[in-house]
Parts: sequence; structure tokens; C-alpha cells
Amino acid sequence: MDMVAVKRFDFWLVNLNPTLGSEISKSRPCLVISPDEANKFLNTVIIVPLTSTIKNYPTRVNCFFEGKTGQLAIDQIRSVDKTRLIKKTGILEEDICILLCRIMVETFKF
Repeated sequence: MDMVAVKRFDFWLVNLNPTLGSEISKSRPCLVISPDEANKFLNTVIIVPLTSTIKNYPTRVNCFFEGKTGQLAIDQIRSVDKTRLIKKTGILEEDICILLCRIMVETFKF
């Protein structure tokens, strides 16, 4: 995985299995949200899974990806090893990046 640059706000197809309980599972598009400096040096990345199941949760951000409407599930953020990354599939639009960051700050503020 070291040969491929993993960048913040890139979508990757990620193998999320195995999971436990209510964790989002299977291989699915996920958005990398960890900073580029961390992505360069660490063997893990922080991701937000994309789901097609639309919920009216304050921790979900609507987006359009690969011709489909979905949601970025901030409530399912996790760190994964780079070996789980299968392939880069796209980049998130800047206006949604801004909204996502705003909602993440609101979600995790003290």
C-alpha cells in the first residue's frame, strides 16, 4: 500500500469485514478523513463509511457518489489498516467536504 498515495477526502473501496454487532460491514466505498501527513506515515487511515440506507440522523451527511444517493455515516467512523483498502474510487466534492467537517466538529465538540 506504500506505493499508492492515500489522501484525505478520497473515496476507497474498503473491506470492512470482519465486524461485530451493528458495525457497517462488507466491502463498500469509504471516505478517508485522516490528514495527509498521517496518511503518509501511518499504516492506518481513518475512514467514514458510505451507506445507501438513508437515515435522518444528525451524524449523517448526504452525498451523491457513482450515480447513487447515499450518506456518509459519521457515527460509524473507524480506523482501518491500509491493507483493507482495495482501490481508489473517487474524490468527494469540496462543498460536501466542508459540510462533513462542520458536522464532525459539531459531533465531537466538548
